[in-house]
Amino acid sequence: MEIAVIGAGAMGSAIARRLVEHGVRVVTYLEGRSASTVERAKAAGMEPVGLDVIAASRLILSIVPPAEAVAVAEQVAAELRRSGIRTTFMDCNAISPKTMTAVAAIFGRDCGVVLDGSIIGGPPKPGQKGPKLYVSGDAANDSGVLADHGLQVRRIDGAIGAASALKMCYAGINKGVTGLGTAMLLAAIRSGADAALKRELQESLPDLDAKFVHGIPDMYPKAYRWVAEMEEISEFLGEDDPAALIFKGMARLYREMARDREDGGLLAGQLDKLNSGTLNSGT
Repeated sequence: MEIAVIGAGAMGSAIARRLVEHGVRVVTYLEGRSASTVERAKAAGMEPVGLDVIAASRLILSIVPPAEAVAVAEQVAAELRRSGIRTTFMDCNAISPKTMTAVAAIFGRDCGVVLDGSIIGGPPKPGQKGPKLYVSGDAANDSGVLADHGLQVRRIDGAIGAASALKMCYAGINKGVTGLGTAMLLAAIRSGADAALKRELQESLPDLDAKFVHGIPDMYPKAYRWVAEMEEISEFLGEDDPAALIFKGMARLYREMARDREDGGLLAGQLDKLNSGTLNSGT
């Protein structure tokens, strides 16, 4: 059994490791990737190969930042056409149904089958089931091989775009709440209302406060990837939906948090101090 996983980030490498643990040979394409990415891939048991081997795999999973999804699809489709091979390609990225339709169009009808996938949950860890992989457009159950080798697969009735729509809605809620908390906590810090707000959250919204305590620091290293995801959600909602502007704003917020991380993390430090109870600028 050979499956290709393009993308050796935290999610891609962890999914690859789970497949390897269940007897799958996992190949990947690492040309142009950083030394740390190459090391992560090898540690997960992924085998670096050329695009010709990727194209010959039974199933190809694309697990990359959303801004890279179309470029990866174009690269794989070009190799499939060059080699004359037909296979199954599953886009597992956080992209809108419109972008997913564009990805499917890149492959046309001469490259094989294209599946719409979306991943909800964190990377799989030892002893845990891991994330859920939702799949639509899979009339032939081509994704069943993943369920047979350690992954949680949930098929959605519907054509290409249904799984991507689910991801947009879920991420809009989950990451939208994290972004909202980040924005308002920073506003409270600037206004001297931080300690009072923190106390009120703990007393009246303890579950939400707990999400901020854990979710906001977890966001810092991912913020750069979430920019494109928020833009995809805005596109998904459409210009006629006023909420689309919210996610355009979220994209700008996450871009600012990504820039803050590159510049030393001043904003992140203020948020961490507030959430740890060590920032006291109000009563």
